[in-house]
Amino acid sequence: MSTNSHSGNDLSEVKQLGMWASITSLGYIFWLVGGMELVERIAYYGVKASAGLYAKSPVSEGGLGIDLHDYGIIIAVWAMLQTFIPVFTGGISDRVGYKETIFVSTIIKIMGYLTMAFFPDFWGFLAGAMLLAAGTGVFKPGIQGTLVLSTKRENTSMAWGIFYQVVNIGGFLGPLVAVHMRQLSWDNVFYACAAIISLNFLFLLAYKEPGKDERLERAKKIKSGEIQQEALWKDALRELKKPVVIYYMLVFAGFWFLYNSLFDVLPIHIAEWVDTSIIVTSLFGPEGTSNGILQFWLGLNNEGTKVMPEGMLNLNAGMIMTTCFLVAAFTAKYRITTAMLVGCILSITAIMLVGAFNAAWMIVLAIAMFSFGEMMISPKKNEFMGNIAPEGKKAMYLGFVMLPQGIGWTLEGYFAPKLYQIYASKEIISRNELVSRGMSQSDVDAIPQGEAFMRLVDITGIEAQPLTHMLYEANNIGMAWYIIAAIGIISAVGIFIYGKWLLTMQRQQAAA
Repeated sequence: MSTNSHSGNDLSEVKQLGMWASITSLGYIFWLVGGMELVERIAYYGVKASAGLYAKSPVSEGGLGIDLHDYGIIIAVWAMLQTFIPVFTGGISDRVGYKETIFVSTIIKIMGYLTMAFFPDFWGFLAGAMLLAAGTGVFKPGIQGTLVLSTKRENTSMAWGIFYQVVNIGGFLGPLVAVHMRQLSWDNVFYACAAIISLNFLFLLAYKEPGKDERLERAKKIKSGEIQQEALWKDALRELKKPVVIYYMLVFAGFWFLYNSLFDVLPIHIAEWVDTSIIVTSLFGPEGTSNGILQFWLGLNNEGTKVMPEGMLNLNAGMIMTTCFLVAAFTAKYRITTAMLVGCILSITAIMLVGAFNAAWMIVLAIAMFSFGEMMISPKKNEFMGNIAPEGKKAMYLGFVMLPQGIGWTLEGYFAPKLYQIYASKEIISRNELVSRGMSQSDVDAIPQGEAFMRLVDITGIEAQPLTHMLYEANNIGMAWYIIAAIGIISAVGIFIYGKWLLTMQRQQAAA
Protein backbone atom coordinates (compact mmCIF):
# COMPACT_ATOMS: atom_id res chain seq x y z
CA MET A 1 0.00 0.00 0.00
CA SER A 2 1.64 3.26 -1.06
CA THR A 3 1.60 6.30 1.23
CA ASN A 4 0.29 8.72 -1.37
CA SER A 5 -3.28 7.46 -0.85
CA HIS A 6 -3.12 9.53 2.33
CA SER A 7 -2.10 12.82 0.75
CA GLY A 8 -2.94 15.57 3.21
CA ASN A 9 -3.44 13.19 6.16
CA ASP A 10 -0.79 13.57 8.88
CA LEU A 11 -0.48 10.15 10.55
CA SER A 12 2.36 11.06 12.90
CA GLU A 13 1.69 11.17 16.65
CA VAL A 14 2.88 14.30 18.53
CA LYS A 15 4.42 14.15 22.02
CA GLN A 16 1.81 15.37 24.53
CA LEU A 17 2.31 17.96 27.27
CA GLY A 18 2.05 16.78 30.91
CA MET A 19 -1.32 16.76 32.67
CA TRP A 20 -1.20 20.17 34.39
CA ALA A 21 0.59 21.87 31.51
CA SER A 22 -2.18 20.61 29.19
CA ILE A 23 -5.01 21.77 31.46
CA THR A 24 -3.58 25.29 31.97
CA SER A 25 -2.94 25.66 28.23
CA LEU A 26 -6.67 25.40 27.37
CA GLY A 27 -8.39 28.73 26.70
CA TYR A 28 -11.83 30.10 27.64
CA ILE A 29 -13.48 29.00 24.37
CA PHE A 30 -12.60 25.38 25.19
CA TRP A 31 -14.34 25.66 28.57
CA LEU A 32 -17.32 27.49 27.06
CA VAL A 33 -18.06 24.76 24.50
CA GLY A 34 -17.55 22.27 27.32
CA GLY A 35 -20.39 24.03 29.18
CA MET A 36 -22.64 23.92 26.09
CA GLU A 37 -21.93 20.23 25.60
CA LEU A 38 -22.71 19.61 29.28
CA VAL A 39 -26.14 21.27 29.06
CA GLU A 40 -26.98 19.46 25.81
CA ARG A 41 -25.98 16.08 27.26
CA ILE A 42 -28.02 16.50 30.48
CA ALA A 43 -31.13 16.97 28.33
CA TYR A 44 -30.19 14.27 25.82
CA TYR A 45 -29.40 11.54 28.37
CA GLY A 46 -32.49 12.43 30.36
CA VAL A 47 -34.50 10.98 27.46
CA LYS A 48 -32.00 8.43 26.10
CA ALA A 49 -31.44 6.62 29.42
CA SER A 50 -35.13 6.02 30.01
CA ALA A 51 -36.35 5.56 26.39
CA GLY A 52 -36.56 1.74 26.60
CA LEU A 53 -38.35 1.86 29.95
CA TYR A 54 -40.81 4.45 28.58
CA ALA A 55 -41.42 2.34 25.46
CA LYS A 56 -42.28 -0.89 27.29
CA SER A 57 -44.11 0.78 30.19
CA PRO A 58 -47.88 0.05 29.81
CA VAL A 59 -50.22 2.81 28.61
CA SER A 60 -52.05 2.56 31.96
CA GLU A 61 -48.85 3.88 33.60
CA GLY A 62 -48.32 6.68 31.07
CA GLY A 63 -45.83 4.76 28.90
CA LEU A 64 -45.95 3.96 25.19
CA GLY A 65 -46.98 0.33 25.75
CA ILE A 66 -45.15 -0.93 22.64
CA ASP A 67 -43.12 -4.13 22.24
CA LEU A 68 -39.35 -4.21 21.88
CA HIS A 69 -39.54 -4.82 18.14
CA ASP A 70 -41.25 -1.43 17.66
CA TYR A 71 -38.85 0.17 20.14
CA GLY A 72 -35.99 -1.23 18.03
CA ILE A 73 -37.39 0.51 14.92
CA ILE A 74 -37.44 3.86 16.77
CA ILE A 75 -33.86 3.39 18.04
CA ALA A 76 -32.56 2.31 14.60
CA VAL A 77 -34.07 5.38 12.87
CA TRP A 78 -32.80 7.63 15.68
CA ALA A 79 -29.30 6.13 15.38
CA MET A 80 -29.17 6.35 11.61
CA LEU A 81 -30.17 10.01 11.48
CA GLN A 82 -28.06 11.15 14.42
CA THR A 83 -24.89 9.54 13.18
CA PHE A 84 -25.15 10.03 9.42
CA ILE A 85 -26.24 13.67 9.48
CA PRO A 86 -22.85 14.92 10.89
CA VAL A 87 -21.01 13.21 8.05
CA PHE A 88 -22.53 15.83 5.77
CA THR A 89 -23.30 18.70 8.18
CA GLY A 90 -19.73 18.63 9.56
CA GLY A 91 -18.56 20.28 6.37
CA ILE A 92 -21.42 22.81 6.55
CA SER A 93 -20.15 23.94 9.98
CA ASP A 94 -16.68 24.50 8.46
CA ARG A 95 -18.23 26.72 5.78
CA VAL A 96 -21.23 28.48 7.38
CA GLY A 97 -19.84 28.96 10.89
CA TYR A 98 -20.02 27.06 14.14
CA LYS A 99 -22.11 29.60 16.07
CA GLU A 100 -24.88 29.54 13.46
CA THR A 101 -25.14 25.73 13.32
CA ILE A 102 -25.14 25.43 17.14
CA PHE A 103 -28.01 27.96 17.34
CA VAL A 104 -30.15 26.16 14.72
CA SER A 105 -29.51 22.74 16.30
CA THR A 106 -30.71 23.92 19.72
CA ILE A 107 -34.06 25.04 18.25
CA ILE A 108 -34.51 21.68 16.46
CA LYS A 109 -33.76 19.79 19.70
CA ILE A 110 -36.31 21.78 21.73
CA MET A 111 -38.93 20.89 19.08
CA GLY A 112 -37.97 17.21 19.47
CA TYR A 113 -38.50 17.14 23.24
CA LEU A 114 -41.83 18.96 22.98
CA THR A 115 -43.05 16.56 20.25
CA MET A 116 -42.35 13.63 22.59
CA ALA A 117 -44.32 15.35 25.37
CA PHE A 118 -47.34 16.30 23.23
CA PHE A 119 -47.74 13.02 21.30
CA PRO A 120 -47.30 10.03 23.65
CA ASP A 121 -47.59 7.25 21.08
CA PHE A 122 -45.32 5.31 18.69
CA TRP A 123 -45.46 7.92 15.89
CA GLY A 124 -45.08 10.87 18.25
CA PHE A 125 -42.05 9.37 19.93
CA LEU A 126 -40.56 8.42 16.55
CA ALA A 127 -41.05 11.98 15.23
CA GLY A 128 -39.55 13.42 18.43
CA ALA A 129 -36.58 11.04 18.19
CA MET A 130 -36.01 12.06 14.55
CA LEU A 131 -35.96 15.77 15.46
CA LEU A 132 -33.67 15.06 18.39
CA ALA A 133 -31.36 13.04 16.15
CA ALA A 134 -31.25 15.76 13.49
CA GLY A 135 -30.56 18.45 16.11
CA THR A 136 -27.77 16.41 17.68
CA GLY A 137 -26.26 15.68 14.27
CA VAL A 138 -26.06 19.41 13.49
CA PHE A 139 -24.85 20.32 17.00
CA LYS A 140 -21.87 17.96 17.27
CA PRO A 141 -19.58 19.11 14.43
CA GLY A 142 -19.85 22.78 15.48
CA ILE A 143 -18.90 21.97 19.06
CA GLN A 144 -16.13 19.53 18.15
CA GLY A 145 -14.77 21.74 15.36
CA THR A 146 -14.49 24.59 17.88
CA LEU A 147 -12.64 22.27 20.24
CA VAL A 148 -10.10 21.25 17.59
CA LEU A 149 -9.45 24.89 16.63
CA SER A 150 -9.08 25.98 20.27
CA THR A 151 -6.45 23.30 21.09
CA LYS A 152 -2.93 22.49 19.90
CA ARG A 153 -1.62 19.07 18.92
CA GLU A 154 0.52 19.01 22.08
CA ASN A 155 -2.58 19.12 24.34
CA THR A 156 -5.20 17.23 22.27
CA SER A 157 -5.00 14.03 24.31
CA MET A 158 -5.82 15.86 27.53
CA ALA A 159 -8.37 18.18 25.82
CA TRP A 160 -10.40 15.26 24.44
CA GLY A 161 -10.13 13.47 27.78
CA ILE A 162 -11.51 16.49 29.67
CA PHE A 163 -14.18 17.10 27.04
CA TYR A 164 -15.28 13.48 27.33
CA GLN A 165 -15.40 13.89 31.09
CA VAL A 166 -17.69 16.91 30.71
CA VAL A 167 -19.94 14.89 28.38
CA ASN A 168 -20.25 12.31 31.13
CA ILE A 169 -21.14 14.83 33.82
CA GLY A 170 -24.14 15.51 31.56
CA GLY A 171 -24.56 11.77 31.06
CA PHE A 172 -24.60 11.37 34.85
CA LEU A 173 -27.04 14.19 35.69
CA GLY A 174 -29.51 13.56 32.81
CA PRO A 175 -30.70 10.11 33.96
CA LEU A 176 -31.05 11.35 37.56
CA VAL A 177 -33.35 14.12 36.33
CA ALA A 178 -35.32 11.46 34.38
CA VAL A 179 -35.59 9.07 37.37
CA HIS A 180 -37.26 11.71 39.52
CA MET A 181 -39.32 13.36 36.79
CA ARG A 182 -40.78 10.09 35.51
CA GLN A 183 -41.95 9.13 38.99
CA LEU A 184 -44.20 12.21 38.74
CA SER A 185 -45.25 11.52 35.14
CA TRP A 186 -43.50 10.65 31.87
CA ASP A 187 -44.23 13.92 30.04
CA ASN A 188 -42.38 15.84 32.78
CA VAL A 189 -39.15 14.21 31.58
CA PHE A 190 -39.56 15.79 28.13
CA TYR A 191 -40.58 19.23 29.42
CA ALA A 192 -37.60 19.30 31.79
CA CYS A 193 -35.19 18.38 28.96
CA ALA A 194 -36.60 21.11 26.69
CA ALA A 195 -36.07 23.68 29.48
CA ILE A 196 -32.50 22.49 30.18
CA ILE A 197 -31.30 22.65 26.54
CA SER A 198 -32.63 26.24 26.28
CA LEU A 199 -29.78 27.33 28.57
CA ASN A 200 -27.43 27.04 25.59
CA PHE A 201 -28.85 30.29 24.17
CA LEU A 202 -27.15 32.06 27.13
CA PHE A 203 -23.79 30.38 26.36
CA LEU A 204 -24.07 31.43 22.71
CA LEU A 205 -24.10 35.10 23.79
CA ALA A 206 -20.53 34.68 25.11
CA TYR A 207 -19.33 32.40 22.27
CA LYS A 208 -16.68 33.68 19.87
CA GLU A 209 -15.83 31.42 16.94
CA PRO A 210 -12.11 30.53 16.67
CA GLY A 211 -10.67 30.70 13.17
CA LYS A 212 -13.59 32.85 11.97
CA ASP A 213 -11.34 35.33 10.12
CA GLU A 214 -9.69 32.51 8.16
CA ARG A 215 -13.12 31.06 7.32
CA LEU A 216 -14.44 34.44 6.07
CA GLU A 217 -11.21 35.08 4.15
CA ARG A 218 -11.56 31.67 2.48
CA ALA A 219 -15.22 32.39 1.65
CA LYS A 220 -14.18 35.69 0.05
CA LYS A 221 -11.60 33.97 -2.12
CA ILE A 222 -14.14 31.35 -3.18
CA LYS A 223 -16.62 34.09 -4.11
CA SER A 224 -14.05 35.91 -6.22
CA GLY A 225 -13.08 32.64 -7.91
CA GLU A 226 -9.56 32.65 -6.46
CA ILE A 227 -10.22 29.26 -4.82
CA GLN A 228 -12.38 26.58 -6.40
CA GLN A 229 -14.69 24.93 -3.84
CA GLU A 230 -16.15 21.54 -4.56
CA ALA A 231 -19.70 20.50 -3.71
CA LEU A 232 -19.64 19.40 -0.08
CA TRP A 233 -20.85 15.87 -0.71
CA LYS A 234 -18.16 15.30 -3.38
CA ASP A 235 -15.50 16.57 -1.01
CA ALA A 236 -16.75 14.33 1.82
CA LEU A 237 -16.99 11.33 -0.49
CA ARG A 238 -13.40 11.73 -1.69
CA GLU A 239 -12.08 11.83 1.88
CA LEU A 240 -14.26 8.84 2.79
CA LYS A 241 -12.69 6.76 0.02
CA LYS A 242 -9.27 6.88 1.68
CA PRO A 243 -8.34 3.42 3.01
CA VAL A 244 -7.38 4.83 6.42
CA VAL A 245 -11.00 6.06 6.83
CA ILE A 246 -12.76 3.03 5.25
CA TYR A 247 -10.95 0.44 7.39
CA TYR A 248 -11.47 2.57 10.50
CA MET A 249 -15.23 2.51 9.91
CA LEU A 250 -15.41 -1.23 9.35
CA VAL A 251 -13.40 -2.36 12.38
CA PHE A 252 -15.06 -0.04 14.89
CA ALA A 253 -18.69 -0.69 13.84
CA GLY A 254 -18.73 -3.90 15.92
CA PHE A 255 -17.57 -2.11 19.04
CA TRP A 256 -20.37 0.44 18.71
CA PHE A 257 -22.91 -2.37 18.38
CA LEU A 258 -21.65 -3.70 21.72
CA TYR A 259 -21.42 -0.26 23.31
CA ASN A 260 -24.94 0.91 22.49
CA SER A 261 -26.57 -2.32 23.62
CA LEU A 262 -25.51 -1.36 27.15
CA PHE A 263 -27.56 1.83 26.95
CA ASP A 264 -30.49 0.67 24.83
CA VAL A 265 -31.12 -2.78 26.32
CA LEU A 266 -29.41 -3.10 29.72
CA PRO A 267 -31.88 -0.77 31.55
CA ILE A 268 -34.72 -3.08 30.38
CA HIS A 269 -32.74 -6.17 31.45
CA ILE A 270 -32.11 -4.65 34.91
CA ALA A 271 -35.77 -3.61 35.31
CA GLU A 272 -36.95 -7.11 34.43
CA TRP A 273 -34.40 -9.49 35.94
CA VAL A 274 -32.14 -7.81 38.52
CA ASP A 275 -33.20 -7.30 42.15
CA THR A 276 -31.47 -3.99 42.90
CA SER A 277 -32.95 -3.74 46.41
CA ILE A 278 -30.00 -5.98 47.48
CA ILE A 279 -27.65 -3.03 46.83
CA VAL A 280 -29.74 -0.67 48.97
CA THR A 281 -29.99 -3.30 51.74
CA SER A 282 -26.20 -3.83 51.76
CA LEU A 283 -25.60 -0.08 51.97
CA PHE A 284 -28.39 1.10 54.28
CA GLY A 285 -29.98 -1.97 55.88
CA PRO A 286 -33.39 -3.58 55.17
CA GLU A 287 -35.34 -0.32 55.58
CA GLY A 288 -33.47 1.44 52.77
CA THR A 289 -32.90 5.19 53.05
CA SER A 290 -35.30 8.14 53.33
CA ASN A 291 -32.50 10.66 52.74
CA GLY A 292 -33.66 12.69 49.70
CA ILE A 293 -30.11 13.72 48.74
CA LEU A 294 -28.92 10.09 48.66
CA GLN A 295 -32.07 9.06 46.77
CA PHE A 296 -31.33 11.64 44.08
CA TRP A 297 -27.58 10.99 43.63
CA LEU A 298 -27.88 7.21 43.73
CA GLY A 299 -30.92 7.15 41.39
CA LEU A 300 -33.17 5.40 43.91
CA ASN A 301 -36.96 5.12 43.79
CA ASN A 302 -39.03 7.54 45.90
CA GLU A 303 -39.29 4.98 48.70
CA GLY A 304 -35.49 4.65 48.85
CA THR A 305 -35.70 0.83 48.71
CA LYS A 306 -34.20 -0.02 45.29
CA VAL A 307 -31.90 1.43 42.64
CA MET A 308 -33.73 2.40 39.45
CA PRO A 309 -32.23 1.00 36.20
CA GLU A 310 -31.00 4.46 35.17
CA GLY A 311 -29.33 4.76 38.58
CA MET A 312 -27.46 1.48 38.03
CA LEU A 313 -26.30 2.55 34.59
CA ASN A 314 -25.27 5.91 35.99
CA LEU A 315 -22.25 4.22 37.55
CA ASN A 316 -20.86 4.36 33.98
CA ALA A 317 -21.12 8.14 33.68
CA GLY A 318 -20.14 8.64 37.33
CA MET A 319 -16.89 6.72 36.90
CA ILE A 320 -16.02 8.49 33.65
CA MET A 321 -16.86 11.86 35.20
CA THR A 322 -14.45 11.27 38.10
CA THR A 323 -11.63 9.25 36.52
CA CYS A 324 -11.54 9.90 32.77
CA PHE A 325 -8.71 12.44 32.96
CA LEU A 326 -6.58 9.86 34.85
CA VAL A 327 -7.24 7.23 32.16
CA ALA A 328 -6.51 9.88 29.48
CA ALA A 329 -3.16 10.68 31.15
CA PHE A 330 -2.38 6.95 31.42
CA THR A 331 -3.30 6.08 27.81
CA ALA A 332 -1.40 9.12 26.42
CA LYS A 333 1.74 6.99 26.90
CA TYR A 334 0.50 4.29 24.49
CA ARG A 335 -0.27 4.17 20.80
CA ILE A 336 -3.89 5.15 20.12
CA THR A 337 -4.86 1.82 18.50
CA THR A 338 -3.31 -0.19 21.39
CA ALA A 339 -5.40 1.71 23.97
CA MET A 340 -8.51 1.17 21.84
CA LEU A 341 -7.92 -2.59 21.57
CA VAL A 342 -7.51 -3.07 25.35
CA GLY A 343 -10.67 -0.97 25.87
CA CYS A 344 -12.61 -3.19 23.47
CA ILE A 345 -11.54 -6.40 25.27
CA LEU A 346 -12.62 -5.01 28.68
CA SER A 347 -16.03 -4.06 27.26
CA ILE A 348 -16.57 -7.54 25.75
CA THR A 349 -15.79 -9.21 29.10
CA ALA A 350 -18.30 -6.91 30.81
CA ILE A 351 -21.11 -7.82 28.39
CA MET A 352 -20.42 -11.53 28.97
CA LEU A 353 -20.75 -10.98 32.74
CA VAL A 354 -24.19 -9.41 32.18
CA GLY A 355 -25.21 -12.56 30.32
CA ALA A 356 -23.83 -14.93 32.94
CA PHE A 357 -25.16 -13.40 36.17
CA ASN A 358 -28.26 -11.51 37.30
CA ALA A 359 -26.92 -10.74 40.80
CA ALA A 360 -27.09 -6.98 41.37
CA TRP A 361 -23.46 -6.59 42.50
CA MET A 362 -22.19 -8.58 39.48
CA ILE A 363 -24.05 -6.15 37.21
CA VAL A 364 -22.33 -3.29 39.10
CA LEU A 365 -18.94 -4.97 38.43
CA ALA A 366 -19.82 -5.44 34.74
CA ILE A 367 -20.80 -1.76 34.34
CA ALA A 368 -17.56 -0.67 36.08
CA MET A 369 -15.44 -2.87 33.81
CA PHE A 370 -17.31 -1.63 30.73
CA SER A 371 -16.69 1.97 31.80
CA PHE A 372 -12.92 1.51 31.91
CA GLY A 373 -13.05 -0.04 28.45
CA GLU A 374 -15.10 2.86 27.15
CA MET A 375 -12.67 5.43 28.62
CA MET A 376 -9.84 3.80 26.70
CA ILE A 377 -11.72 3.98 23.38
CA SER A 378 -14.10 6.91 23.21
CA PRO A 379 -11.91 10.02 23.70
CA LYS A 380 -9.24 8.36 21.55
CA LYS A 381 -11.47 8.02 18.48
CA ASN A 382 -11.88 11.82 18.24
CA GLU A 383 -8.20 12.49 18.95
CA PHE A 384 -7.30 10.01 16.20
CA MET A 385 -9.59 11.54 13.57
CA GLY A 386 -8.72 15.12 14.55
CA ASN A 387 -5.03 14.28 14.11
CA ILE A 388 -5.23 12.65 10.68
CA ALA A 389 -7.65 15.26 9.22
CA PRO A 390 -6.19 17.52 6.52
CA GLU A 391 -6.23 21.30 7.16
CA GLY A 392 -9.64 22.97 6.70
CA LYS A 393 -11.44 19.64 7.08
CA LYS A 394 -11.34 19.10 10.85
CA ALA A 395 -15.11 19.25 11.43
CA MET A 396 -15.68 17.06 8.37
CA TYR A 397 -13.37 14.36 9.76
CA LEU A 398 -14.95 14.62 13.20
CA GLY A 399 -18.22 13.97 11.39
CA PHE A 400 -16.64 10.78 10.00
CA VAL A 401 -16.03 9.60 13.58
CA MET A 402 -19.79 9.15 13.71
CA LEU A 403 -19.85 6.71 10.78
CA PRO A 404 -18.72 3.50 12.52
CA GLN A 405 -20.87 4.64 15.44
CA GLY A 406 -23.74 5.07 13.01
CA ILE A 407 -23.33 1.66 11.39
CA GLY A 408 -22.91 -0.09 14.75
CA TRP A 409 -25.66 1.77 16.58
CA THR A 410 -28.20 1.52 13.73
CA LEU A 411 -27.70 -2.26 13.49
CA GLU A 412 -27.76 -2.57 17.30
CA GLY A 413 -30.86 -0.35 17.56
CA TYR A 414 -32.72 -2.73 15.30
CA PHE A 415 -31.25 -6.11 16.31
CA ALA A 416 -30.35 -5.88 20.02
CA PRO A 417 -33.92 -5.22 21.29
CA LYS A 418 -35.03 -8.00 18.89
CA LEU A 419 -32.43 -10.40 20.33
CA TYR A 420 -33.56 -9.44 23.80
CA GLN A 421 -37.18 -9.99 22.82
CA ILE A 422 -36.37 -13.49 21.49
CA TYR A 423 -34.30 -14.70 24.46
CA ALA A 424 -35.02 -12.53 27.48
CA SER A 425 -38.24 -10.48 27.29
CA LYS A 426 -40.13 -10.98 30.55
CA GLU A 427 -43.31 -9.95 28.74
CA ILE A 428 -43.00 -12.74 26.12
CA ILE A 429 -41.87 -15.34 28.68
CA SER A 430 -44.83 -14.43 30.94
CA ARG A 431 -47.29 -14.73 28.04
CA ASN A 432 -45.91 -18.18 27.13
CA GLU A 433 -46.12 -19.20 30.78
CA LEU A 434 -49.76 -18.07 30.98
CA VAL A 435 -50.60 -20.25 27.95
CA SER A 436 -48.77 -23.24 29.44
CA ARG A 437 -50.79 -22.78 32.65
CA GLY A 438 -54.04 -23.16 30.74
CA MET A 439 -55.03 -19.62 29.71
CA SER A 440 -56.37 -19.47 26.14
CA GLN A 441 -54.23 -17.76 23.50
CA SER A 442 -56.98 -15.21 22.75
CA ASP A 443 -57.17 -14.24 26.46
CA VAL A 444 -53.39 -13.85 26.60
CA ASP A 445 -53.43 -11.73 23.42
CA ALA A 446 -56.06 -9.48 25.02
CA ILE A 447 -53.70 -8.54 27.91
CA PRO A 448 -52.39 -4.98 27.30
CA GLN A 449 -48.71 -4.75 26.34
CA GLY A 450 -46.51 -4.57 29.45
CA GLU A 451 -49.00 -6.16 31.86
CA ALA A 452 -48.51 -9.92 31.30
CA PHE A 453 -46.11 -10.48 34.21
CA MET A 454 -48.44 -8.90 36.78
CA ARG A 455 -51.27 -11.09 35.42
CA LEU A 456 -49.01 -14.12 35.94
CA VAL A 457 -48.36 -12.99 39.54
CA ASP A 458 -52.16 -12.82 40.11
CA ILE A 459 -52.81 -16.25 38.58
CA THR A 460 -49.96 -18.14 40.30
CA GLY A 461 -50.24 -16.36 43.63
CA ILE A 462 -46.41 -16.28 43.75
CA GLU A 463 -44.84 -12.93 44.71
CA ALA A 464 -43.07 -10.96 41.98
CA GLN A 465 -39.47 -11.52 43.14
CA PRO A 466 -39.56 -15.34 43.58
CA LEU A 467 -41.55 -15.66 40.34
CA THR A 468 -38.93 -13.57 38.50
CA HIS A 469 -36.23 -15.89 39.86
CA MET A 470 -38.15 -18.98 38.68
CA LEU A 471 -38.59 -17.59 35.16
CA TYR A 472 -34.91 -16.55 35.00
CA GLU A 473 -33.75 -20.04 35.96
CA ALA A 474 -36.11 -21.73 33.48
CA ASN A 475 -35.01 -19.66 30.43
CA ASN A 476 -31.71 -18.95 28.68
CA ILE A 477 -31.78 -15.19 29.39
CA GLY A 478 -28.02 -14.68 28.88
CA MET A 479 -27.96 -15.86 25.25
CA ALA A 480 -28.82 -12.41 23.85
CA TRP A 481 -25.77 -10.93 25.63
CA TYR A 482 -23.43 -13.70 24.45
CA ILE A 483 -24.38 -13.00 20.83
CA ILE A 484 -23.70 -9.27 21.37
CA ALA A 485 -20.30 -10.12 22.95
CA ALA A 486 -19.42 -12.30 19.93
CA ILE A 487 -19.92 -9.30 17.62
CA GLY A 488 -17.53 -7.34 19.87
CA ILE A 489 -14.88 -10.09 19.61
CA ILE A 490 -14.91 -9.87 15.79
CA SER A 491 -14.43 -6.11 16.13
CA ALA A 492 -11.49 -6.52 18.56
CA VAL A 493 -9.69 -8.75 16.04
CA GLY A 494 -10.30 -6.07 13.38
CA ILE A 495 -8.91 -3.29 15.63
CA PHE A 496 -5.76 -5.38 16.25
CA ILE A 497 -5.14 -5.86 12.49
CA TYR A 498 -5.92 -2.17 11.78
CA GLY A 499 -3.38 -1.08 14.44
CA LYS A 500 -0.66 -3.23 12.84
CA TRP A 501 -1.45 -1.87 9.36
CA LEU A 502 -1.43 1.74 10.58
CA LEU A 503 1.96 1.27 12.24
CA THR A 504 3.39 0.04 8.92
CA MET A 505 1.88 3.13 7.19
CA GLN A 506 3.43 5.49 9.77
CA ARG A 507 6.88 3.91 9.29
CA GLN A 508 6.58 4.24 5.51
CA GLN A 509 5.52 7.89 5.87
CA ALA A 510 8.41 8.61 8.25
CA ALA A 511 10.89 6.92 5.88
CA ALA A 512 9.58 8.98 2.95
